[in-house]
Amino acid sequence: MAVKIDKKIKGYAVVTPEDKAKEAAQAASVSRAAAEADLPTADVIQMHERIERPEVLIGSTYKIKSPLVEHAMYVTINDIVLNAGTEHELRRPFEIFVNSKSMEHFQWIVALTRIMSAVFRKGGDVTFLVDEMKAVFDPKGGYFKAGGVYMPSLVAELGAIVEDHLKSIGMIHDPEMSPAQRALIAEKRHAYEQRSKKNNEISPTVGGTLADPAERESNEDIAVTGDGASFPPSATLCHKCSAKALVIMDGCATCLNCGYSKCG
Repeated sequence: MAVKIDKKIKGYAVVTPEDKAKEAAQAASVSRAAAEADLPTADVIQMHERIERPEVLIGSTYKIKSPLVEHAMYVTINDIVLNAGTEHELRRPFEIFVNSKSMEHFQWIVALTRIMSAVFRKGGDVTFLVDEMKAVFDPKGGYFKAGGVYMPSLVAELGAIVEDHLKSIGMIHDPEMSPAQRALIAEKRHAYEQRSKKNNEISPTVGGTLADPAERESNEDIAVTGDGASFPPSATLCHKCSAKALVIMDGCATCLNCGYSKCG
């Protein structure tokens, strides 16, 4: 088809296939942006300090029975549910209270719980509270809770409770023990039990004299020490898992709870 040109030609350019591809890509990006602008956006609510307290909160109460206080302490952590009923539903801690008949720690407990509640309502990553609290040591010494787990202070046990609660609502994910680690611990516990049974069949006297103290110590039965954990009464503290489950096996300190071995 012939085209008649009535005006003077001042310049010209040759349109290549690459130029056509660029124009098509630009047109596609413009249309995609327009389509995305028309789509409804999800109004996701994140935890922040401007969120008002609802009339009803979901809570959990934990009991602390420490030898440092005469009466038990009850720790209540209330959670707020964000974006309820949607795919973005989250459960976040909102406030914490500690109640007890013992009044000697009332002052600092009220101050601590109010500060923690303020941090919870601030939002963001509040899991740092766990490490800070568990690192608090009592200058008078700590204590062993049920199950043989060592607590360096009352504040540290409060931190352990907060950690358990954050795990239950999904803010902290506890790394699962690998099958190889579980098998190793089961093997060590079985070996220790077999050695104890074998030594129990041997008389405590050898040639009219008492047997070696190490042999008498290994004759003890594995007893349940609390929380379903069964470790020998003479077991010592494991610095890795803070459980009283460290025994001597084949001349090497071995933990029957987490599998730690001093010999590697």
